[in-house]
Amino acid sequence: MARSPFKKKSVLITGGTGSFGRAMAARLLEEDACSKVIIFSRDEWKQWEMQQISPIYNHKKIRYFLGSVRDLPRLKLASRNVDYIIHAAALKQVPAAEYNPSEFVQTNIMGAMHVIEAAIYRNVEKVVALSTDKSVNPVNLYGATKLCSDKLFIAGNSYVGDQGTPKFSIVRYGNVLGSRGSILPFWRKLLEDGAESLPITDPDMTRFWITIDEAIEFVYQSFGRMQGEEIFIPKNPSVKTIDLAEALSPGIKTETIGIREGEKLHESLVSAEESPYTFEFDDYYTLLPPVHGKSLKQRMWRQSVRGTIVPKGFVYASDTNPKRLTIEELKRIID
Repeated sequence: MARSPFKKKSVLITGGTGSFGRAMAARLLEEDACSKVIIFSRDEWKQWEMQQISPIYNHKKIRYFLGSVRDLPRLKLASRNVDYIIHAAALKQVPAAEYNPSEFVQTNIMGAMHVIEAAIYRNVEKVVALSTDKSVNPVNLYGATKLCSDKLFIAGNSYVGDQGTPKFSIVRYGNVLGSRGSILPFWRKLLEDGAESLPITDPDMTRFWITIDEAIEFVYQSFGRMQGEEIFIPKNPSVKTIDLAEALSPGIKTETIGIREGEKLHESLVSAEESPYTFEFDDYYTLLPPVHGKSLKQRMWRQSVRGTIVPKGFVYASDTNPKRLTIEELKRIID
């Protein structure tokens, strides 16, 4: 059995009471290789709720730490003696971002800066930040804040100087199937309430989808692969939104309500502009974004990249993705 990248490591998860944070904490505690898991979040009620879900969330190695990524002193305190940080805290709802831009800037951008500063201050070994397909050529404020956050984390590798750590990397993926606030639980609630049709934004809309278990596994593996400055992207399947509705409730009628403010018809995980520094592996892509003062050739050698560079102009988009889930496959996943 391969050695766990979390062996004897103390792990801080920002946004630890969210869908990802809970699942990642459970994975680490069930494996029982790490020395400690710290749940860092701002809502005491959600922390209490988390402890009621399963005995695993009352494990002897878990700690609950109230705080916000907006609060740098509190984050520095929480990061004391921490080896790894998983940064999952974010405001995510696209329409809310359009109406409350300053709040998203404070959490998603300033919060990212605080995580970087706290990690450097405490000499944390590794930091992985979660990103989104909406950061690629963003058309909404949420995507723009995540793009800015990504830039900050990549640049963070230049701030450490001779110290050598922390190493900062990013994991970028699409929608998490069934996560809090996503379309699947929303539709299920409508059906439970007796709805005879489901609202969809556009019958041609496509999205990248990943299960929570797949997201956890990919982040887990990325800690073992990372050397700093990478953006890791899993090869996820695409789903047509209307197919998801059919898989959830066969024969259900749909009502087209139009694309919401800030939404795209299709999403991308790799843009054409990113193709010159994108490398393909069997089940994922690695991006080495431009870093001031460092040539791509030098970084390829330093990071021992063994992937194949993608063709010029390559785009990894949800509408042209060759890996598409059928309705039958969707049924098996969401049942």
